[in-house]
Amino acid sequence: MSAPRLQSRRAAHRARPSPSVPRPRRPPNEPGPPDRRAPGGGFAGTAVLRPALPAALLLFLAVTLHSGAAETLMRFLDFGAGVLALVSLSVTVLWGLAATDRMVLHSGHRLLAQAVHRGTAVAGLGFLGLHIWVKIAEGHTGAAAAAIPFTDGARPGLIGLGTLAAYTFIAVAVTGAVRGAFTGLSGARWWRALHMCAYLAWGLALVHGLKSGRAAAGWAVAGYAICLTAVAVRLALRLRDARRNTGELP
Repeated sequence: MSAPRLQSRRAAHRARPSPSVPRPRRPPNEPGPPDRRAPGGGFAGTAVLRPALPAALLLFLAVTLHSGAAETLMRFLDFGAGVLALVSLSVTVLWGLAATDRMVLHSGHRLLAQAVHRGTAVAGLGFLGLHIWVKIAEGHTGAAAAAIPFTDGARPGLIGLGTLAAYTFIAVAVTGAVRGAFTGLSGARWWRALHMCAYLAWGLALVHGLKSGRAAAGWAVAGYAICLTAVAVRLALRLRDARRNTGELP
């Protein structure tokens, strides 16, 4: 390397600021950037929006009540909450049966089916509680009749079947959530026996849904019949495979 180039590089290196040299500070009287934080520690925009959110919510509720949307929602839930509960619980039963398949599904697929089974069960219980609340709020039945089976004055049998189905579904959900408490062979048998009651509860819910309310449409009856046939066939195959392999109920 020639001498002039080496001298120019040394001069450029000397001209660079050293990292240890402190940067110049702003004079104390010079104003800095504007502070966007509110006195409470948050941003000023957030502090302005906080009182506006409750006001917007109250305005939304007032407009909803004035426009009659609440009545429309109650009319929909009067007929739709029970249907949503029955559909969710039907899907729960079908996915529960699918989760036990070992001929087509692999272990990862069965875990996914169990997750869907639990999720639809939670949704079904939520719709079931909403269905009971709407029927009591609309005066179609009383709280005592909804809690005690076969005590309804107008339709004790059909309403009682729905109450029994609701209690059975709740018991199955609770025992499913605490499955780890059923340890040992005898505990596992008790858990299976309790979980099998979901099929009985589903059948009671079908009868309650089809007969206790307004007349179901033809497509709804056909859909329920298809679901009932599919569940019956899959359950029969499961029982046959279980007896062939272990000689015990699944």
